[in-house]
Amino acid sequence: MLTTIIQGAGVFIYPLGLFSILATFIIIERLISLRTSRVMPKDLTEAFVSGEIINHQGDLKSVAGRIVYFFRRTNPDPDALKAFARLEIARLERGLFILEVVISGAPLLGLLGTIAGLARVFSAEASNAGGASAAASAAGAADIASGISLALTTTMLGLCIAIPTLMGNSYLNRRVDLLSARLDMGVERLIDLAKRKAAM
Repeated sequence: MLTTIIQGAGVFIYPLGLFSILATFIIIERLISLRTSRVMPKDLTEAFVSGEIINHQGDLKSVAGRIVYFFRRTNPDPDALKAFARLEIARLERGLFILEVVISGAPLLGLLGTIAGLARVFSAEASNAGGASAAASAAGAADIASGISLALTTTMLGLCIAIPTLMGNSYLNRRVDLLSARLDMGVERLIDLAKRKAAM
């Protein structure tokens, strides 16, 4: 079955396969990178809530840890801290644009394959229209079957790649938005605590 699909897609299997590999790699890599323990671990969350974050040394293992580490080592003004936090948040979105390319490109490649397949069908029909020998008719029928297979297979593969990628991209974007909101809240909390400590 798989061999039939690969053969039916013709040369379009290569770009479609590349899209599939890219989408799978990016989704898995982002799912690992966007785990809570890699962005805002439980101990840092509790420190933010309790107000003890002002005394936390930070670390380089998580996004929130790097923000606190930057705060403790450089004692930045609020704007500089927010800029650093935005830079860290932007890193959470790394690679997601590739998923958008796959979502747009895979169905278009499928459509291009459909057009190529239909062109092959009509070309075979035109060559058979003039009354051909039995051998030529058989070859024309094979071309028609090949063209229909190309048209249907590329369309199916394009959609089979784009739909899961769309679902994965939507989930990852939602995840990034949620984590970004938590980090923004943490930064505001850190700035507020620093102002209170300076006022004492």
